[in-house]
Amino acid sequence: MNKRKRLTVSIPDVMQRMKVGLKSAALAGLLVLSPALGQAAESPRRSPTVKAVSKVMPSVVNIATKTRVQRVGYLYDWWRDNWTPYAQQLPPQESAGSGVIVSDTGYVLTNVHVVRDADEIWVKLTDESGEQKVYQAEAIAGSLTTDIALLKIIPETDGEKFVSAKFARNDDLLLGETVMALGNPFGLGGSVSQGILSSKSRRTSTDGQRLEIPDWLQTDASINPGNSGGPLINLNGEIIGINVAVLKEGQGIGFAIPIKRVNESLSRFFTPEFLDDNWFGATINAATRPPEITKIEEGSPAAESGLKAGDQFLKINGVATDTFIDLASQMVGIGKNRTINIETLREGVKKQHTVKFIPEDAIFNSGLIRQKTGATLKRLTPEVAEALHFDSTDGFVISQVDQGTPAAKAKLRPGLVVTAVDGQKFDNIIDVARVFFKKEKGDEVTLDIVQMRQRGFLVRRSVGQLTLRLL
Repeated sequence: MNKRKRLTVSIPDVMQRMKVGLKSAALAGLLVLSPALGQAAESPRRSPTVKAVSKVMPSVVNIATKTRVQRVGYLYDWWRDNWTPYAQQLPPQESAGSGVIVSDTGYVLTNVHVVRDADEIWVKLTDESGEQKVYQAEAIAGSLTTDIALLKIIPETDGEKFVSAKFARNDDLLLGETVMALGNPFGLGGSVSQGILSSKSRRTSTDGQRLEIPDWLQTDASINPGNSGGPLINLNGEIIGINVAVLKEGQGIGFAIPIKRVNESLSRFFTPEFLDDNWFGATINAATRPPEITKIEEGSPAAESGLKAGDQFLKINGVATDTFIDLASQMVGIGKNRTINIETLREGVKKQHTVKFIPEDAIFNSGLIRQKTGATLKRLTPEVAEALHFDSTDGFVISQVDQGTPAAKAKLRPGLVVTAVDGQKFDNIIDVARVFFKKEKGDEVTLDIVQMRQRGFLVRRSVGQLTLRLL
């Protein structure tokens, strides 16, 4: 006969076990709730907006300029400089706007209209300790058609670093997403306005002039005049645009230049060719990280060094080039030593290249044009324009025509003025020569020709086109 074993437990034992169980449950509850408790430790006031603003605001600067003399036109400027010398002593004009530091070496993006015709540029920023500091800056490059300007802060000490903001990727835009317009108007400190991205493709004009920006960003975040040149950012703390204008006819309608257009502008004017007149010969996509070559000019220093389209830049002279700003800042202003060492990544393999820049005017000059056409072109000066009774200095005068050449066969002659080549107008002989450099023997080129004919006291303007077949 099996006997059942009786399990006897005293009341004190049960109570003790219950206490242990409660303690374990409480401890488990604390472990489960601990993430929530950690989150609760952070103030709800630190919203995503606050975090994004605090990330970018140290890179937002105030820009003040001084303009002592306004340049109006050649004749007016000559008259003023020679007959009204005291005009130089007029009190300076001052303007204020905003900008954003985009490189720790001190490069600043802003609008051209903020710094246009400035004799002096001053940048005020707030450092990480909260102290306001003022630096002088210099204009590096800019484009009136895009209203984008690039400045460089002149550091107080060698190697001084600045807090910089990062670009969003091209077209990384969400209609209706929260955006913030940042600025530093009048040097009073940072200002923030919040809204949404209302449109990704608005077209507008400023002062009656249509800018070459097909897709401005529209936002209802308030953009005041002093915020021009400041950044429009997303909740990731990335720059998606540069504040540029406000629509006077509407309320709560502001515009920003999209970062895609900013990158396109930088890739055009932040180059050795544009700034230093050095021929590199590679077109770089400013939006990619790392920067990537999209095109190589045949016969250029870039081509001779073995660089190819698709190569990604890793380092220049041992300095990492994660962004286009990093890359360009290492390629411009290199002085007489025009040799640089480039490390690239091609299909997963690192490669080394040595590039020696060539002064542009050593290749692209009037000699190249003469070699292709038989005509020598020179830039119109005010004196030559006056002698030809030409009412502008826009164009190039033919100074010589070689016999038996395409220019002679087309009946070109000295004294004619070339105002356009293949329908394009140019400001300098280097850009004109580039057109001819890209053409092969037997190709055609069309010149817009102007001739001023004087009969007695009358001067008649004759306009036409001539086509040459190149040598």
